Amino acid sequence: MRAERHQRKKKKRWPSILLVCLLLIGAVSGYAYYQYKQGVNQSLKKINKDQKDTNVVYDFEGQKDQYGDTNVLLLGSDARGNEKSRADTIMIAHYNEEKGTFKLTSIMRDSYVEIPGHGKHKINSAFARGGPELMRQTIKENFDIDLQYYAIVDFQGFVQLIDEAFPQGVEIDVEKKMQKNIYMTLEPGLQRLNGTQMLGYVRFRHDAMSDFGRVERQQKAIKAIREQLSGLQTIAKLPKLIGVVSPYVNTNMDTSDMLFMAKDFFSDKRGTLQTLRIPIDNSFTEPRIKGEGAVLDIDVEKNKQALHQFITQ
Repeated sequence: MRAERHQRKKKKRWPSILLVCLLLIGAVSGYAYYQYKQGVNQSLKKINKDQKDTNVVYDFEGQKDQYGDTNVLLLGSDARGNEKSRADTIMIAHYNEEKGTFKLTSIMRDSYVEIPGHGKHKINSAFARGGPELMRQTIKENFDIDLQYYAIVDFQGFVQLIDEAFPQGVEIDVEKKMQKNIYMTLEPGLQRLNGTQMLGYVRFRHDAMSDFGRVERQQKAIKAIREQLSGLQTIAKLPKLIGVVSPYVNTNMDTSDMLFMAKDFFSDKRGTLQTLRIPIDNSFTEPRIKGEGAVLDIDVEKNKQALHQFITQ
């Protein structure tokens, strides 16, 4: 009899536990959605009406790569209105879902490559000629890697994201004095930079290192942001952070996909973020081409091999 009563109590307990779990899931989902909408509304109040429309729908025939990884094409742009601009920044975020790991490849914008249907040009012109889809085709043709998603980020979105995530600024070691064409002066040394200053830092290129130094700083900045945003506290902030940046991003990714990947990107269990630059050292020349100016004429095969080795190692 005692055993029967125990069994009946056990059966009654399970529906209660299930109900509590459902209520908790509902509460967490509701809070996440509320935070996301708060972030969206916060940015919409600041957004420039002349800014390009992030609701433009692009065709993008992406898929996972041959290794089963998810690659996200990241394009930085500051075009206004209907202006067709070249991509100022070209990166590929490589995500291995099974391991929860990320790698980052930067492709220098002056890389002189074959653009399908257009001949040889600087790779950043593929964006102006055919949007993210032509950029996807260009990367596939030259480096034999598939891209599943794209995200075109307006630089003001970067500013808003930094200011929301880092009220005290991002700690970074500014390696030299920077001022030309960034509308500010950054002094050398370890310091905390706000969103506008960080944008100036990652866009500066008027020194002897030119775009090579700029790509290095962009990768350094992403590593610093990742290192300084970590743990459960950051995970709780993710819905609002994604909401803040969403009005400035044109992407084919669902919000749930972004949350899922961002959770792994900022997880405490993450390893060191590995980075690659294309072209790699000793794989290019720097001729001047009529109608193009100075270009990086790259050894495509050498760089393709380096990219695939980087992804799979």
